[in-house]
Amino acid sequence: MSDDIEQLKQWIGREETTTDYVTAPAVHRLAATLDRDEAMPKLGRPLPTGWHCVLFPRVVRHSQIGGDGHPRLGDFLPPVPLPRRMFAGKRITFHDDLLVGDEVQKRSVIKSITPKTGRSGQMVFVTVVAEISSSRGLAITEEQDIVYREETGKNAPPAAPQPAPAQAVWDKTITPDTVMLFRYSALTFNGHRIHYDLPYVTQTEGYPTLLMNGGLTTLLVFELARAQGKTIRYIASRNVRPLFVNRPISIQGAPESDGMRAKLWALDDTGALALSAEAQFS
Repeated sequence: MSDDIEQLKQWIGREETTTDYVTAPAVHRLAATLDRDEAMPKLGRPLPTGWHCVLFPRVVRHSQIGGDGHPRLGDFLPPVPLPRRMFAGKRITFHDDLLVGDEVQKRSVIKSITPKTGRSGQMVFVTVVAEISSSRGLAITEEQDIVYREETGKNAPPAAPQPAPAQAVWDKTITPDTVMLFRYSALTFNGHRIHYDLPYVTQTEGYPTLLMNGGLTTLLVFELARAQGKTIRYIASRNVRPLFVNRPISIQGAPESDGMRAKLWALDDTGALALSAEAQFS
């Protein structure tokens, strides 16, 4: 693996720039996916914080899709020689609003490629930094961690559960079903088979059922803060345990005494910590 890592490090500094549009139909569809009763948004309306997740999907031809439903590696993302790829966490700073109708650009740079050894064996973390801008200037800076890991086998022991980081003040329970996962995957053009292909996820990846999308879990954390009248300006989140379809998820939070910061998290149906985040509000 050490020889592979030296080759992979040639990808550090690689960058790409893409263009997308904040369209009213996409915003309306995401609102419906989140079960919000909202009319079609008007041009010029600010995009709710965190909803930029529907922008800039990775689009490749169908013949360029790998066995897991993701685009094959080696174009922008490095060809890490490990079979399992998952979203691990992110850090986002919101500098300015995006507006419905905006043309937006995203400049992505591979910041680091880091090998680690964990409970499940060898892993490689790839960190990508992205800057999203409109005609008015920089709007969002996002640093995302993607983890690649070995096959763990169907009998691998689960990670030891962690408790909630604080006593919840805000709390909402959501049970994602297959339709919610499908609609979110369609909106984000996410073909990862762990979210919709039950034979694949159980027989190939060894999970008991379909997995919740990590980006959707993070979005539900944004929505919890939004329901309290809070606007997140910075958030650092980390996914620590998988969540599954048709099992209740507790999205919770506890504000700091200054009201400008909070711990936010998600618990699985057993009460184990699945996502942990720290947020700052405007």
